[in-house]
Amino acid sequence: MSRLSSIALAVVIAACAPHSDANAGPTSSHVVTHRTSRPSDDVLRKELTHVQYEVTQHEDTEVPFHNEYFDNHAAGIYVDIVTGEPLFSSTEKFDSGTGWPSFWKPIAGTTLVEKTDTQLGVPRTEVRSKLGDSHLGHVFDDGPRPTGLRYCINSASLRFIPADRLEAEGYGQFASLFAH
Repeated sequence: MSRLSSIALAVVIAACAPHSDANAGPTSSHVVTHRTSRPSDDVLRKELTHVQYEVTQHEDTEVPFHNEYFDNHAAGIYVDIVTGEPLFSSTEKFDSGTGWPSFWKPIAGTTLVEKTDTQLGVPRTEVRSKLGDSHLGHVFDDGPRPTGLRYCINSASLRFIPADRLEAEGYGQFASLFAH
């Protein structure tokens, strides 16, 4: 393997590498529906698990393949664990083989904030929620068509709303995504 190939492989591996040996995904029983702003740090510390707090507030990364949603195939939407802001739909989720939930685009009408991240010494594009300013993960340009994007997202930053619970949880506007 050439030196350049070795470097490229190291970059790909590091792109979604965990920063800590944090335990599995969210287990918080607290359910946030819709908020209009980011809550205080004191509120977040009380409501979120340690892993959820570290991921969303300190840009940590959960362990791959040992998180709540990487292998979730149920129909529904994923919302920001901090504010309830709709982020992704299962209709745009795919198996990237990375061990984290991956999507090829955000749910229609969602605006994500992108920032340059150089923590690993290689520029990456961090993805944050707009309303809660929660760290979600990163976006890469190696995803499937039609966008060619791979949003590599931490389960700890998400809450999943099953399609049959959208109305009851206040997300009825997304029910048509799952009407057959």
